[in-house]
Amino acid sequence: MVIAGGEPRGVMWIGADEVAGGGPAIRSMNPRTRIPLEPAYRYGVADEVERAASLAEKAFDEFRTTSAEQRAVFLETIASGIDTAATDLIERAHLETALNHTRLQGEVTRTSNQLRLFARELRSGLWQGVRIDGARPDETPQRPELRQRRVPLGPVAVFGASNFPFAYSVAGGDTASALAAGCPVVVKAHDAHLGTSELVARIVRAAVEECALPEGTFSVLVGDGPDLGIRLVVDPRIQAVGFTGSRSGGLALVKAAAGRDQPIPVFAEMSSVNPVVLFPGALDAGARALATAFVESLTLGAGQYCTNPGLILGIDGPGLDAFVETAAAAVSADGGAVMLSPNISDAYRSACERTASGDGVTELARGTSADANTSAAVLYTASGVDFVANPGLRSEMFGAASLVVRCRDIAEIDEVLRSLDGQLTASLHISTPDDREFAAAILPVLERLAGRIVFNGWPVGAAVGHGIVHGGPFPATSDSRTTSVGSLAIDRFLRPVAYQDAPAELLPDVLRDDNPEHVWRRIDGQLQPPASETGRPVSARLEVVR
Repeated sequence: MVIAGGEPRGVMWIGADEVAGGGPAIRSMNPRTRIPLEPAYRYGVADEVERAASLAEKAFDEFRTTSAEQRAVFLETIASGIDTAATDLIERAHLETALNHTRLQGEVTRTSNQLRLFARELRSGLWQGVRIDGARPDETPQRPELRQRRVPLGPVAVFGASNFPFAYSVAGGDTASALAAGCPVVVKAHDAHLGTSELVARIVRAAVEECALPEGTFSVLVGDGPDLGIRLVVDPRIQAVGFTGSRSGGLALVKAAAGRDQPIPVFAEMSSVNPVVLFPGALDAGARALATAFVESLTLGAGQYCTNPGLILGIDGPGLDAFVETAAAAVSADGGAVMLSPNISDAYRSACERTASGDGVTELARGTSADANTSAAVLYTASGVDFVANPGLRSEMFGAASLVVRCRDIAEIDEVLRSLDGQLTASLHISTPDDREFAAAILPVLERLAGRIVFNGWPVGAAVGHGIVHGGPFPATSDSRTTSVGSLAIDRFLRPVAYQDAPAELLPDVLRDDNPEHVWRRIDGQLQPPASETGRPVSARLEVVR
């Protein structure tokens, strides 16, 4: 049983070793006071990147051949360690991020649940994507026997996110899905919560040892993104990248990865304004209730969610008037909040100033700021015509700011939606048959626009499960074909391999006729349960994969 916690010591983990970097000293900062926190950390340099990547490469062949059960136990061991150390983890993250204890407790639980989700996915066997086509020697041309499974890509670089110190960071979804796939991971910790990152890394390292896995299975580096981060991405041993952060940061990694002698995939989640369409019937039925729920979603966590509702679309009329009036009052009454870091706070203010300076934009309401470290919620409005004419209004304001776009009719809402870049989410509030008819007309547009379409709800939060998609067309993500949340995320770090006319004794277990791992397989195009499940009701057989 992994037991970790305590105080951070100002070190990175490279394999099994605690290492003080050879670069400049930095400290995370208390966002409330803007006072640097102890201990100091030193940035890693080229030698540290070299060693971490080398260890990951040495670990790969052994780690990739561990059984699904071994990796499932490993992930569960990490999850138990995080749960056990939750008090220490939350206290440190509270100091480094200004997020409240309730929010952080929820995030810790989400993080351990993510790890357990991937453990269950490993045991299901579905992630292996087994397909078997029998030989057909009588056909012309003859068809050979083909057996297919998926294998891990290789060592993965993961970049911790600023806004989720647990769920999208050292042991977050990118790390969990890569480890589940059989890929060693090298994490670049985020400068905003170095102490939290070290404490979580300590738990993962202890789990590596407890589960007797190779040393290079997991490492954590501290360093500057444009220097150490790029150096990590271009290291020839790294085979994929997971990133959550700014558009500029994500594109820098994409460019670096594409410029390698051997280009590699970068799965970067970057920016999204998450449009919400309020249809006339929904506004008539409850404009003020919608406005109250909207502001609660907008200001949750100081608006520092990648799915924050940053754009509201509605048709001019009494319903939208009532919505705007109630939302403006709620924003004006909001007391503001301390953001994750001074850099994020400064970027938020700059983004708001950019929006406010746009042609046709009016500020509807602004919350209060108790001091220079508190960021206020802001609500703006513009017409559909001005929005379409001003591309700058489509950019994300990362924080509790949103723009209400007043449209003349459904056709203009459609035009506004078609002017947008790719999004993580798009939301629809509908009530009447007419609303449903309008929604049906624009649904094809939304399917092209976003990775998740929300009906009669607000987009903040991405439930961790099998059906979730947290991704979307560029620039929401750099690759819209997958997700960074949910069990499907494992697909990012796997690739298919086919075995043609292979001798039975050389086949991997999941491809053998006796199916010793008892996984579901597609045989000659038909999905088949393992033999142990044959004869049970279909509903009962499916329970094995839920």
